[in-house]
Amino acid sequence: MTHRFFAAAAFAVAAATTTAGLALVAADAQAQAPAAWPSRPITMVVPFAPGGIADITGRPLAQAMSRTLGQPIVIENRPGAGGGVGMVHVARQKPDGYTLLMALSSIVTIPEADRVNGRVPSYQMKEFTPVALVSADPTVLIVRADSPWKTVADLMKDARSRPGKITYSSSGIYGTLHVAVEMLGQSAGAQFLHVPFGGGGPAMTALLGGQVEVTAQAPGVASPHVKAGKVRLLGSWGAQRLKAFPELPTMREAGFEAEFYIWSGVFAPAGLPADVLSRVRGAVREAVGDPVFMKAMATMETPILHLQGAEFDEFLQRDSKRLADVIRRMGKLE
Repeated sequence: MTHRFFAAAAFAVAAATTTAGLALVAADAQAQAPAAWPSRPITMVVPFAPGGIADITGRPLAQAMSRTLGQPIVIENRPGAGGGVGMVHVARQKPDGYTLLMALSSIVTIPEADRVNGRVPSYQMKEFTPVALVSADPTVLIVRADSPWKTVADLMKDARSRPGKITYSSSGIYGTLHVAVEMLGQSAGAQFLHVPFGGGGPAMTALLGGQVEVTAQAPGVASPHVKAGKVRLLGSWGAQRLKAFPELPTMREAGFEAEFYIWSGVFAPAGLPADVLSRVRGAVREAVGDPVFMKAMATMETPILHLQGAEFDEFLQRDSKRLADVIRRMGKLE
């Protein structure tokens, strides 16, 4: 009897110990399991100074995505090197969905510019997960309202007669605005003096302040200054005339083979888990149809163009090739 009692007691203790051990293992596993994404605020890096197209698109987009995801999305401006500083920063972050990038088309030109200049590219496109295209806006050529140039032809004629004398501002070397003006210059046989800044906002401010004579911008950035009578638009890099400025000729109509779009898109570091990528894409898809976001884009006169998945990948491949050709013709810059 004593033997049976101790055997039963030992069994009970062993069972209790095993149950407690399993409970501890389960509790430990639950403590270590990652919380469902997103469980904390998300950072959206804008690799340009405030006021440019990436910034004024990224802010309302982030707000709309926040409403879908239930977490704040904080805009962090990291300007420099035509957007390269912010892009490198995002490429080096963990692919956990808590760091996103609002990039412009310059994301595909910077690696090619590095190669043309004999440098190891500061980043490669394979270091990013393309999430979604948000907008594609044809660039416009801008001068101050007191400028002597009334047409693109006037400006190109003057630039050909005075090579390297007419100044223009951009968002940075090999950046979006730089490439657009150089594409036009290549078509027209004209040479300008490039003055780079840390983003589209400062580039526009430089024109308004008289530091430069010409700039290129997205129509949404230029529009308030046109309405205020401070600047004049000479032409558009679009394939068709802009609805917001129907009187504005395209570069082809002005006699120059130059077509260029400032597009904006959301990216994440490479290796983003499929379930998180699906959630981010869903949030962007909801955001571009959000009435508040749509109103913000309409106010900026910036057309929404939403692509994701294979369609966005194909778009990137086509645009990368076209812009790389322009970069190679620009060649090495000191």
